[in-house]
Amino acid sequence: MAEPTEGRAVSRGAEASIRAVEWLGWPAYLKDREAKTYRPKSLDERLRKERTRTEARLLVDARRLGVRTPIVYDLDLVKHRMILEALSGSTLKQLLEQHPADPGPLLPTLRAFGHGLGRLHAGGISHGDLTSSNVMFPEGPGGPAAFLDLSMGSRSPGVEELAIDLHLVEEDLHSLHPRGDELLAEFLVGYEAGNVAGAAAVRARAKEIRGRVRYA
Repeated sequence: MAEPTEGRAVSRGAEASIRAVEWLGWPAYLKDREAKTYRPKSLDERLRKERTRTEARLLVDARRLGVRTPIVYDLDLVKHRMILEALSGSTLKQLLEQHPADPGPLLPTLRAFGHGLGRLHAGGISHGDLTSSNVMFPEGPGGPAAFLDLSMGSRSPGVEELAIDLHLVEEDLHSLHPRGDELLAEFLVGYEAGNVAGAAAVRARAKEIRGRVRYA
């Protein structure tokens, strides 16, 4: 891996930190999975390597399906880090916060989000950690959705894993917007268009999951 320039911290999550850097003259993000001292060293090394490899593969596979994700510029499995395209734009969470009352301007955004997830699912990829902070709109709220952080996703997932993605979307929309039902309905229109063959089964399983959570 070519060494990036030192850059500013962008975010720090439970699994990784992200810094804005310059890589071969290009603006980029360095995603670094740092060691977790509370885990046995051998387990920590294995998990960090597996999640870094998984995320890189799924980001590339998603782009082959025509789903927007950051380009993987470089990968270092020894240091558990990746150099990623520096996407700009608002996240879905930011857009929801900008329109707290009228959902009208958000309807094309939710439809595009649903269509992107539908294509991802139809191509045999689950996201695994689908929150409104992991969906971005680089071309503006009317453009296609870009999916970030696929490290908890999987290739050839079962319907349960796909349904969990849908369940997370539903919970997020209802918690972040007072008219979440309208936004969810528009999201599902896009989802069904993107996953024509599989949408019905995934939606049915998501309904089961919702019932389990409600009565747990």
